[in-house]
Amino acid sequence: MEGSYLSFAHALVVTLLILLVFSTNNTVSSSIATSNLDGKTDIEYIRTSCSSTVYPRLCYRSLSVYASDIKTDPKVLATTALNITLKATKSTSKMLIKLSKVQGGGLMSKEAAAAMADCIEVIGDSIDELQDSIEELGHIGNSNFWLTMSDIQTWVSAALTDEDTCMDGFKGKAMNVRVKTLIRRHTIRVAHYTSNALALINRYASKNLGYP
Repeated sequence: MEGSYLSFAHALVVTLLILLVFSTNNTVSSSIATSNLDGKTDIEYIRTSCSSTVYPRLCYRSLSVYASDIKTDPKVLATTALNITLKATKSTSKMLIKLSKVQGGGLMSKEAAAAMADCIEVIGDSIDELQDSIEELGHIGNSNFWLTMSDIQTWVSAALTDEDTCMDGFKGKAMNVRVKTLIRRHTIRVAHYTSNALALINRYASKNLGYP
């Protein structure tokens, strides 16, 4: 009898262990499936949002890496787009300042050097406007939503105008082709980032009638 009881107890323990392992595996599998589903939803949200921008491929490439942080939050999406734009604008500003110090060897005429100085100034204005926009977006609330959104849209639009002004300043100026191409490539890229950020800000504003 004692042997039979021990065998039964052993079998019961084994059965319970099997059930525990099975239950744990199901829980893990369910968690992984949910995580994968959430990840696909986040990515699809960014893809859909970026389709409303002028440069959707650049938008998706720059924002998809932050999908797990953005999830499906339009405010976080707009803020992330602004931060990416600010980072690119600061990088371009540093590049312009370095180039402005190289005026010898036919790289830049006096007119081009003057255009460079103007460009550095307006890009600096663009940085200030983007920083103000990010700060205000972080403090936005129900009572001041539309007033603050109007300020943010105005600032980002002004930043985009500043970037266009920078590019226009070099037209017809005698300077090294490679230098001119480098400036144009960086400035256009910043303008594209800014355009996308503005589109996502406008999208966020249009979807909110109250507290974001």
